[in-house]
Amino acid sequence: MKKNIFKLFSAMVISATVLTSCIEEIFPENSTATSEQIGASASALEAAINGLPSQMVQGYLVYGKQVHETDIAYPSLMLVQSELLGDIVANDYGYDWWWRYSANNQMGDNSYQSFLPYFALYKFIKSANDVIAVVDVTDPTISDEMRGYGSMAHAFRALDYYTLMVLFEPVENIYTNCSNVLGLTVPIVTEETTNDIAKNNPRATRQEMMTFILSDLDKAEIGLADYTPATKNFPDLSVVYGLKAKVYMWNEDYAKAAEYARKAIDASGATPMTAAQWHNSSTGFNTATSSWMWYLHPTASNMGNLANFIGHISNEADWGYASLSKLQIARSLYDEIADTDFRKYSFLDPDRSFYSYQSVQGNAWLAEQPDYMSLKFRCVGGDYKTYSVGAAADIPVMRVEEMYLIEAEAVAASQSVAAGVQLLNDFMKRYRQPDYNCVLSDLRAVQLEVLKQMRIEFWGEGVAFPTAKRLRPGVIQNYEGTNYKQDIFKINCVDVKPNWALVIPKDEVDSNTALQGKNNPDPSGAIPTRPTPIGQYAPVSYTHLTLPTT
Repeated sequence: MKKNIFKLFSAMVISATVLTSCIEEIFPENSTATSEQIGASASALEAAINGLPSQMVQGYLVYGKQVHETDIAYPSLMLVQSELLGDIVANDYGYDWWWRYSANNQMGDNSYQSFLPYFALYKFIKSANDVIAVVDVTDPTISDEMRGYGSMAHAFRALDYYTLMVLFEPVENIYTNCSNVLGLTVPIVTEETTNDIAKNNPRATRQEMMTFILSDLDKAEIGLADYTPATKNFPDLSVVYGLKAKVYMWNEDYAKAAEYARKAIDASGATPMTAAQWHNSSTGFNTATSSWMWYLHPTASNMGNLANFIGHISNEADWGYASLSKLQIARSLYDEIADTDFRKYSFLDPDRSFYSYQSVQGNAWLAEQPDYMSLKFRCVGGDYKTYSVGAAADIPVMRVEEMYLIEAEAVAASQSVAAGVQLLNDFMKRYRQPDYNCVLSDLRAVQLEVLKQMRIEFWGEGVAFPTAKRLRPGVIQNYEGTNYKQDIFKINCVDVKPNWALVIPKDEVDSNTALQGKNNPDPSGAIPTRPTPIGQYAPVSYTHLTLPTT
């Protein structure tokens, strides 16, 4: 049994200071169980495994108390990625705690916007490492159950590092100088990482990180081939295949991505959500369906009245911030949804006769709401008054629809455009829009069409962000008829927003000498003039690239 001497960075085991918006807060001591405690008994190991999905929806995870309302663990990362895309528009942005990601505002190394995503993910990694330290999944003498526990921990850790890679790997752009850090991800911390190693632990290259994550997923596959988790709060074999598809896609290994997306679909036995499931005013996007391959479930004991996903995303939830911010879909994306696509009914059309919208709040309430407002995420049981009931929702981590869309793009890129288009048409006609008919023959155009469908499908879930960052489609938030009200959001960027690579927190850089001089550039001032004129991209701040037209 290996001894786990891992400590999660100096910043995680000593008090650290975070300065942002003139507020000083002290980072709490890490109080999770050690691997020695976890390995002491089978019940302790089981409790540690059960704690992994619970931690992912823990309210005020990083600070342990109410400090910043984006501190809501994994659901925060869903909203981070959604707002980076610019797909969420707040009617009153003062109540939208994630608005800075959309506006590229205060994104530096001493901001909550860098601190909380980074340390939330490394807290998840710490918990997975403690399990991995006491379970060697390659040991032939252990039980299938114990091997299954260890394999699930490897899958959890793979998701964590994949998400870190997506959020923190820099991408070349015309607004910031990333030349010193291109191809770098984040430090790898395992169950064998000591304090001394952590103090001088460089950013892994993309290839190093890819190798590491795929190794984790290979180990996850070993145990989950013969072990099925009790619930879908835990990753099973189909989820491991799905994670491999996502990782290969990020690395543009399209043949492998297509292979594993199909394996995930077949192994899951999942079927895409129906219109009835999608639009149910009591269970819509709060109760797992067959399509949900992996999901989380918070309870009243690990969330607060404000520290919960539903309160931040469901406009019907009276207890939360969303009821004040009135979150909408970007009009430009809404206009791309066909009237015959049932997903359009998730958002209030300016012509309310378009669809008979239903809300537990009633028709009078609906009539007062802004155009394009979302009704996608509902309160559990329709209870919009009691957070401990209405927010105790299933939260999707992986839905089978993602695998269908990954497969379509990956086949188009690795086999033939026609074959990929056929898969896209099959999915859309059967499950989303009966009269859909894609006739594109150019690979880039097909990839952007798949991205559009992902942005529609996964609005508020953040799933489309890695695809957008990989494809670099450009970001247009200022256009004729934009529903962004404030100029700070009205930006148009070539390829990517400069903040599509988050900055590693100062606390981590200060405690890890290998990161000094190797951080991502602060993108906060890269687009100083707002609004970007309609029909133009924001002017170049730094470039050796050619500036295209919009």
